[in-house]
Amino acid sequence: MDNKRRVVVTGLGALTPIGNNIQDFFKALDEGRSGAAPITRFDASKFNTRFACEVKDFDPAQFMNIKEARKMDRYCQLAMVASDQAIADSGLDLEKVDKSRVGVIIGSGVGGIETMTNEISEFVSGNGEPRFSPFLIPKMIADMASGLVSIKYGFMGPNYATVSACASSSHAIHNSFKLIKYDEADVIVVGGAEAAVTIPGVGGFNSAKALSTRNDSPETASRPFDKDRDGFVLGEGAAILVLEEYEHAKARGAKIYAEIMGCGITADAHHITAPHPDGFGAIEAMRIALKTSGLKPEDIDYINVHGTSTPLGDIAELKAIKEVFGEAAYKLNISSSKSMMGHLLGAAGAAETLVCIHAINDNIIPPTINHFTDDENIDPKLNLTFNKAQKREVKYALNNTFGFGGHNSCLIVGKVD
Repeated sequence: MDNKRRVVVTGLGALTPIGNNIQDFFKALDEGRSGAAPITRFDASKFNTRFACEVKDFDPAQFMNIKEARKMDRYCQLAMVASDQAIADSGLDLEKVDKSRVGVIIGSGVGGIETMTNEISEFVSGNGEPRFSPFLIPKMIADMASGLVSIKYGFMGPNYATVSACASSSHAIHNSFKLIKYDEADVIVVGGAEAAVTIPGVGGFNSAKALSTRNDSPETASRPFDKDRDGFVLGEGAAILVLEEYEHAKARGAKIYAEIMGCGITADAHHITAPHPDGFGAIEAMRIALKTSGLKPEDIDYINVHGTSTPLGDIAELKAIKEVFGEAAYKLNISSSKSMMGHLLGAAGAAETLVCIHAINDNIIPPTINHFTDDENIDPKLNLTFNKAQKREVKYALNNTFGFGGHNSCLIVGKVD
């Protein structure tokens, strides 16, 4: 096994609440645009939270045969379109590439929750008659996005889903990085997809007191690090990257966006939903990512934080960053893109890795929008990039994602020398 193989990013694709392609997504980030609005996917009038960050103007019939689209849950539809974008962007020659060396790993926190909701509703309203769709199971299961992409393109390498709540797609990238590095694949289409703006999605998070209830002002509801933050804003979407072994990419003249430098994964071993108050798992994940990348804390220019806009989570993460980075924490930029696109759950890590790649390629730090009131519990010397993007040369960027169950993942991406 050659663990000296380098892993680079050669393709990007995204369907998000603030842009249905990479160009629009990056532009909206730089402009500090919010994707939050009243929910349209179902009647939310009786819910405590009546808004979310939905993907807008998405008609699957514009991208695929409508008969095939009906066999897919919305999360799979989003994943397919974002994968198509990333594969096209990569410039892979599908006639020449060794498809046995191309894998697909797409994570999802809950998979086809909309399909399951609809099927159960129909069962109950139909007086208990068991008339379920033959496509219920393949539409519901969380690994189907990976399966569908491999079937469409004939990719026969490693193929599965990662499921670790909000860390799902970060774990997918971590796994893909290792698979390429240790010569089990040359190319992996990787990322995450989620479509949980549903009755149980909103209802469940409401019951857990996790969502903002700022119904009078959805666009300002996601406010990480603000004193008056009251929970996260649920989002949906898909984010896909094409990862490739460096020499493989170079040999075909591929455009290289960034290099995956290192990653760290840990568990809090603390609580089913709350983060460890001292951020122990997050601290260790960041330290492992730095160690595996061969970088020092002072080498990092930008951290895209998990930053969900929850009272406990935001504090714990900043505490962890200060513990790991020490004085270097005051020299880097920190921001939360969830302030704009909401929390994409299982797709969050991949979407935020795209944000880091944007920062590296375009030397810009997207802002943490919706900052109105300082929190006295947050160190004012930290540069949290409030309200407006900042220009800065970015060579190395770090992304944190943490999931219910205590799952922590940290990824570091960098410019390619």
